[in-house]
Amino acid sequence: MKEAMRCQWQRDKMMNNKAINYKIPIDQREIKRPLFIMLSIFALLSFSVYYLEISFIEMMMGLPNFVMFFFQKFFPPNAENLQHYIPAVIDTLGYAVISTYISTIIAFILGILISENTNKFKTLQVVTRGFVSILRNIPFIIWGALLVYIFGIGGIVGVFALILVTVGFLSKSYAESIDEISGDKLEALRANGSSYLQILFHGVIPEFIPAWINWTLFAFEINVRASVVLGLVGAGGIGVLIDTNINLFKYGEAITIIAVVVIIILLTELVTNSIRKRFV
Repeated sequence: MKEAMRCQWQRDKMMNNKAINYKIPIDQREIKRPLFIMLSIFALLSFSVYYLEISFIEMMMGLPNFVMFFFQKFFPPNAENLQHYIPAVIDTLGYAVISTYISTIIAFILGILISENTNKFKTLQVVTRGFVSILRNIPFIIWGALLVYIFGIGGIVGVFALILVTVGFLSKSYAESIDEISGDKLEALRANGSSYLQILFHGVIPEFIPAWINWTLFAFEINVRASVVLGLVGAGGIGVLIDTNINLFKYGEAITIIAVVVIIILLTELVTNSIRKRFV
């Protein structure tokens, strides 16, 4: 009996030693893959710097001149005409509100046509998705420049450009959110003989509302920033004042307007974040 217990103890000890000395095999491919990716990124970065002839030394040497120019020309701010900026601020916010409101309606329809949960016609899905991709992949500044060339300078150009880009952005975002809705509930409604509109209003929309609020508020924030930039190409809004004052070398007034823009953006984010916390 003792001999059997001793043998068993020796076998257990040998097994434990093997377990301790056992080394987990490492797949060399798992090491080489990240290394290859890192080297590829570094090679791409090096080629870009070489091809564009970018000198980091010149950048560092030019930084003090930039700082001196900024503080000498843009400071102190000139707030004498601050009350004259109010109409431009209202125009900027108005462009964002109108474009977001119209885009939400159009994007919801297109999102339904793109989503597999609400559209089973593959051809229509592909065509709609391609149209939305075109709208989304052309930057809003290019839309603004094209529309200014076609229609001339004016606020309608800014609204139109924002609508085109926002429709592309929201349509894709809405469609992805609709696709994330559980198909079990929709299948249950279909099994009970519900019509398409009943499935849409009782199955899709109630589940989609939180995502709709979140994406719409995010689009509004983007449109507030974009409406400022569009003003630089003549699409109206407070961006026109920034461009005009810089061209006239009125840097003090330009920095004041930029400060107003920053305040508008921060207030917009504060309001939208408060709405998200309350409803989403």
